[in-house]
Amino acid sequence: MLLIALCGALVVGGAIGLIAGLRKVPVHDGVPVRRRSAVVARLMKLDRQERIFAVVGLVGGLVMYLVTNWTVLVVLGPLAGVGLPILLSTSGAGYTIKRLEALEEWIRNLSGVLTVGAGLEEAIRHTLRSVPPEIRPEVTTLVSRLRARWGTEDALRAFADDINDATGDVVAASLILGARRRGAGLVSVLESTAQSVAEDVRARREIEAERAGPRATARWVTIITAVVLGVLAFTGDYVEPYRSFLGQVLLTGFLAAYVGLLVMMRNMSKGKPMPRFLGEQARQGRVAG
Repeated sequence: MLLIALCGALVVGGAIGLIAGLRKVPVHDGVPVRRRSAVVARLMKLDRQERIFAVVGLVGGLVMYLVTNWTVLVVLGPLAGVGLPILLSTSGAGYTIKRLEALEEWIRNLSGVLTVGAGLEEAIRHTLRSVPPEIRPEVTTLVSRLRARWGTEDALRAFADDINDATGDVVAASLILGARRRGAGLVSVLESTAQSVAEDVRARREIEAERAGPRATARWVTIITAVVLGVLAFTGDYVEPYRSFLGQVLLTGFLAAYVGLLVMMRNMSKGKPMPRFLGEQARQGRVAG
């Protein structure tokens, strides 16, 4: 039985390693730095809900093992408890969209403060009182840097890195140009930038609505498949061939292939973020080009 569990763990670990190995990673020059793999780092950062899912998966695997005598379920239970909620969860694009909406609101508030004759740095400090909570940490850090005698352009570039989005770069670039020119046209520029951000948010919402369909389909197919397999495990002889050593190895391979398809589908539905034109990565890209 221990040999079966070990084989199952090796197959699942190999599948995870294959998925991690196929991911594109940036190539760094110079002295290599030892870092945890993405999978290990993700497992080390499990939140309370994910730990509960892992425990539930372990308990479920143990119960299924006692009923079906399938040792491999002891290994697959916790992996399914942690992995499936992550794979089938909604995309993080919704949070990004909320941050961009907050950025639009902050830009409009900033342009309103500038209309009363305040300087750019003073106007940024005044908006801290009414900044939306989604970007409050970034704006608070920006104000702290300005109070610490950072150069305005350097602080705004660091702000763009904190937002870490191409649309955030557009906002930061508008503020940087306003800091350089110190003209009266900055208000109209910020209003135009806010309108551009609003259009970007609207487009992203439409794209995210289209991408939500395949994720919902995969979620329901997985739930229905799990229920059907669970019922078949207790009734009939349909899963009887999988009780043998070879059957459990094949079952683990089939499940690993299914998880791999879920990973591929999730990566396809996420899409690629627009490239940034501010920040360290953008500068490295220009040098490489």
